[in-house]
Amino acid sequence: MLNRTIIASCLVASCAFGAATLPTAAAAQVSVSIRTAPPPPRHEVMPAARRGYVWVPGYWNWNGRRHVWQQGVWVKERRGYLYNQPAWVERGGHWELRRGGWARGDADRDGVPNGADRRPNDPYHR
Repeated sequence: MLNRTIIASCLVASCAFGAATLPTAAAAQVSVSIRTAPPPPRHEVMPAARRGYVWVPGYWNWNGRRHVWQQGVWVKERRGYLYNQPAWVERGGHWELRRGGWARGDADRDGVPNGADRRPNDPYHR
């Protein structure tokens, strides 16, 4: 009976520990650093504007063996945020892919993020 209790306690503890570490692993972002420069960007025609969406142009992604083109897409707008485009940066003979994504915006550059700014697009707001 004591062995069953110990085994059950160990199982519960290991499950709880695994669940606690899961969000950290899921939040990790993989960085790409390779020696092969990406090809020149392809020309894409931006479709007509869509209310409530932001156009993310296409870019060269890395699939582990070669560059592959990711077509541009519309992504749902996030109020108070700016979308940083994916970009390749060369550093010491290696090419690094900056994945891009949403970041807190400060359109008028007054030091107050758009989400907390009562007048986020007023460059004369002080």
